Amino acid sequence: MKTFMFATKTLTNQAKNHTVYSNEDYLLELLTEAGLVALEEIDALRGQLTGQESVVGRLIADNRLTEEQIAQVSAQSSSMDYVDLAHLPISPTVFELVPDEIAKRFRAVPIADDGTYLTVAVADPLDFETLDSLPHLLGREINTVCATASAIHQVIHQNYGGDIAEATDAESFTVVSSEGDEEASADDAPIIKMVSSMLLESFKMKASDIHIEPMETTLRIRYRIDGKLVEMDNHPKKLHPAIIARIKVMSGSMSIAEKRLPQDGRIQIRVAGKEVDLRVSSVPSNHGESVVMRILDKTSLMLGLPELGFLSDDQDTIEKMIRLPDGIILVTGPTGSGKTTTLYGCLNTINTPDRKIITVEDPVEYELPGINQVMVKTDIGMTFAAALRAMMRQAPNIIMLGEIRDAETAGIAIQAALTGHLVFSTLHTNDAPGAVARLADIGVKRFLVASSVRAIIAQRLVRKLCPACKTAAILNDREMRTLNLDAKQVAESDIMGPQGCDVCRQMGYKGRAGIFEIFKVDDEVRHLINEELTSPQLRRRARELGMRTLREDGIRKVLSGMTSASEVMRVTMADSD
Repeated sequence: MKTFMFATKTLTNQAKNHTVYSNEDYLLELLTEAGLVALEEIDALRGQLTGQESVVGRLIADNRLTEEQIAQVSAQSSSMDYVDLAHLPISPTVFELVPDEIAKRFRAVPIADDGTYLTVAVADPLDFETLDSLPHLLGREINTVCATASAIHQVIHQNYGGDIAEATDAESFTVVSSEGDEEASADDAPIIKMVSSMLLESFKMKASDIHIEPMETTLRIRYRIDGKLVEMDNHPKKLHPAIIARIKVMSGSMSIAEKRLPQDGRIQIRVAGKEVDLRVSSVPSNHGESVVMRILDKTSLMLGLPELGFLSDDQDTIEKMIRLPDGIILVTGPTGSGKTTTLYGCLNTINTPDRKIITVEDPVEYELPGINQVMVKTDIGMTFAAALRAMMRQAPNIIMLGEIRDAETAGIAIQAALTGHLVFSTLHTNDAPGAVARLADIGVKRFLVASSVRAIIAQRLVRKLCPACKTAAILNDREMRTLNLDAKQVAESDIMGPQGCDVCRQMGYKGRAGIFEIFKVDDEVRHLINEELTSPQLRRRARELGMRTLREDGIRKVLSGMTSASEVMRVTMADSD
């Protein structure tokens, strides 16, 4: 079995195109087995090398080996065909299938297309990052062949213009802050390139998080896109330690040596001019450390109410409530349902110079311009309750609490609301009326809930149909029955369904929007809360008073063509009444 050492060396002289072999030790072993170089010769050369010079580079420079010999041995070891690009006729139209930035970045050129497979020539068959990335970036089945580095450089120069080094900044990122790794570029080493490519690809696909999971024999990579986990190509299990180590180094605060305990870290990167935060979490599993990186794109939170998914009537209702002078507005739902996004969207709407807004968060995930944000630090006594008490002395108009977790925090929030402050916060409940019982369960008196809470918004996220490929759809009997629709409603609506195209990567959906359940606390509802109705009783009465359920709001978005019937049914499975 061959052992991959990941020693990275740059070729010199003849190979002046910055091609990097991902494993020189392995390549030298192959050359030795082929009888092209002796071990004694390699050992002698190692003692003569200076700087970044490599053994392979010196062998080529001294004319002891040719690039053709190296490419042929590499190709044979990887069961690839070797091609001589200098004498291979290539149709000019095939270069349109690979953008110049991809050709330059991966040092890969297309040479043929049979309609099923796009044949691409690469210089390094051991460059797993290139072999894994090309099918995803190009959206094609790829057949790879091997050519010399110089020949690939020449083809790129003739057909794409410029040099390989001119790959655009949009295809790279910079680590903004970490210890000892302040500006790692995507060209430093194969593992660095692999992790860089993973981050760039996930960012382009608008993934919310990256899951790196070691299995028994492979390393599974999954991206969460629009709430759904999508499995990418698996990597060899042997790459796992190096990838995890690279991520820990980028975080600057995680220990490479510690593999038995969970760790958390943070990475800040700049992608195409955008600053992106990554929250890193590692947990030891039975096959090694599993890592999840949550991608926090700051620009994604600069949303208004329409972008969140509120239809015009609900938008009017929400805008009236968030402009109230006092009271509590709660947003409820499970983890990952977009509660924080909705709160930030509300704050963006009312963030004006004449209002002082302070938030308490654990942690501060996004920086909002013009808003004072405080991070909870429980290890030094800076709890939600302690921060909230301090905030009250800052004379704010509006307060946002990341979450109401206990009676003490709830009590201070209610006191703030009753003394003329508008308070936003979240709770983990399945529906809006259920928040009343949740507050009572943590010790809040019902009369205080009735007098302080102005509205409760429950929400979920549904995937939006891809605007480029969505097509007219016909609902089946089960969908009609489950969504309680009649033929007249369907006939008067624009019901659409998913299809799949290159824009949405054949998924049929692109982006997400909220569906909402808005429970307004008016005088009659206050009376019902004081009567200590159970959650089901309060929910039934709220519906009688006009509250739309999550499913009913989802149905409106199905009828408008925003999402599909199956998507609303999936998200509101528990909302059967």
